Amino acid sequence: MNGEYMSKIKRYIGFILILIVVTFVGCSQISNGGKDETNPKSGKDKTIYITSDLHYLSDKLIDDGKAYLDFANSKDGKQLKYMDEILDAFAYDIKKTKPDILIVSGDLTCNGEKQSHIDLAEKFKNIEKSGTSVYVIPGNHDIINPWARSFKDDKQYKAEYVDEKDFSNIYSDFGYSEAISKDTGSLSYLAAPSDEVWLLMLDTNIYKNNLDLGMPQTDGILAKHTLDWIKECSDLAKEKGATIITVMHHNILNHSEVIQEGFTLNNNDQTRIILRENQLYLVFSGHIHIQDISSDQKEVNPLYDIASNALSVFPHQYGILKYSDQDLSFDYSTKKVDVERWAKKEKKKDENLLNFSTYSEDYFGKLAYDKTYNSLLENSDYSIDEISAMAKTIQILNTRYFAGVENENLKDVVNSEGYNLLINMPNSFRQSYAKSILSDKDIDDNYLHIKISKNDSVVE
Repeated sequence: MNGEYMSKIKRYIGFILILIVVTFVGCSQISNGGKDETNPKSGKDKTIYITSDLHYLSDKLIDDGKAYLDFANSKDGKQLKYMDEILDAFAYDIKKTKPDILIVSGDLTCNGEKQSHIDLAEKFKNIEKSGTSVYVIPGNHDIINPWARSFKDDKQYKAEYVDEKDFSNIYSDFGYSEAISKDTGSLSYLAAPSDEVWLLMLDTNIYKNNLDLGMPQTDGILAKHTLDWIKECSDLAKEKGATIITVMHHNILNHSEVIQEGFTLNNNDQTRIILRENQLYLVFSGHIHIQDISSDQKEVNPLYDIASNALSVFPHQYGILKYSDQDLSFDYSTKKVDVERWAKKEKKKDENLLNFSTYSEDYFGKLAYDKTYNSLLENSDYSIDEISAMAKTIQILNTRYFAGVENENLKDVVNSEGYNLLINMPNSFRQSYAKSILSDKDIDDNYLHIKISKNDSVVE
């Protein structure tokens, strides 16, 4: 993906608060890894938390100077200034509820800074001390990222980034040293945290050309050798009677009618065929930052791709997957990080933290409103009142879209002046975007129940 394409993307969808966000020769490696070879959590129900797109930036790389504040307020929707607190509040939620597993599906760091990876690994280490096993994969921001920066006063400085070896070493305790199988041509691995449920963690990123491009490549792909290795993993799981959950950063299915390129895998059709052939029907992804569940419903046994809301972006929610060993089923739901409870416990004085839900929603909504308002003001002949009405509609739609509740209370949107103005605009991205949000009516994006049948298929 070249610079001209990225500029085009920014030009046409800048008002949306979505972060826009090769082949190797290799073979698989099978080992007897695992966090505990005896699998003490086997033979019972499992609770798995899933999150994505933390975009964590170490406080060792920043100050309160102009350069950092300008960067943190660059209007892409992320709460960079409060990411440390959000993660600490999330860790507090985990320690209180004690899930068996935490999965993080990529974009762990802001721009792949080595210090950010090191500090984040310490946070994961503390989570594991409370009894929850952590498993991670990289996202397109995490490896060989030439955008890695530190900030001091009014200047940005190049920061040290990590390569593939650094990444697997830093996160050795969070998947890589415990893998029972590894794809030697990528950072993909298979983990067996219990006898019943295994994790197929797929590295879908393309980072070999980042330095030449001068930027992290956004799109993703799975090479042929990785697709062949997936079948080996599936065969091994079937032999052991385990069910596989597949995790990747990029999306295997489209989650938007208008935002697909750079988000959905370049070879998603080929990959979907491989997953279906191996009865791998449950996929978790991230990258697009919205909460959305897609499926190929026309198939007898649908494949589900659950895209997690970015933890760094409103409404800062995570997925909860409960596995029932008795009836071989999964129940998925979502929950917001309880920043307020953590802030009160820690006796924080910052009013934004003590009222974080309201603060974050207002912050996120205002960004959508301001971007739409300013863009229309510069490039349209609408009146101020009409521009304000359209900006308010985009604010409402965007806030609900990211939370996966865009189909709730539809009347207040479709009957509004702003919505009618938007959908009757001359062909534009704003018109397509507004329509696409309300056209997604197929699945409840915050809840899913699936049952595993005896022939390994998955049915709703």
